[in-house]
Amino acid sequence: MSRRRRRQPLLRPRHRQSRVVERAFTIPLVALLAACAASSRIVTGTPRAPIPPNEVRVYTSAPASFEEIAVLNASKKSVSSAGGERAIQKMIESLKAQAALLGANGLLLEDFSDAQALSLGTGAASDTYTHNGSISLGLGGSLGIIKKTARARAIFLAPQP
Repeated sequence: MSRRRRRQPLLRPRHRQSRVVERAFTIPLVALLAACAASSRIVTGTPRAPIPPNEVRVYTSAPASFEEIAVLNASKKSVSSAGGERAIQKMIESLKAQAALLGANGLLLEDFSDAQALSLGTGAASDTYTHNGSISLGLGGSLGIIKKTARARAIFLAPQP
């Protein structure tokens, strides 16, 4: 008498525990991606070998002589105030990382700007009337999402003798 072998399914059914683990990783990942700064670059010169980002010096005015490698842009959406120092520092770090990948040893900051990308508001009120007068209560709130943008140039400065 021959025995029939039962085939194992190609995919095992998902267990509840694996779904919980997936969600535990997916939710923070989505939040992290939403908070990251977006960036772009236009290469205008000759890139060099990458260097560590901590070797990139930041300049607010142009040095005497340098070679431009690229024009860099970074943006970040934030619910916090428009001039948040932390947001600006994160964008500068992002620009330094971009410059380092191109082998630039300098970053010339050019422009920072804020724009309100989205604004939401709501309010509620209540009136109560009595024979002696009336009472009015109101409550309102708004939330604004600020889009911060930064522009800089990745530059290379020849080593000083």
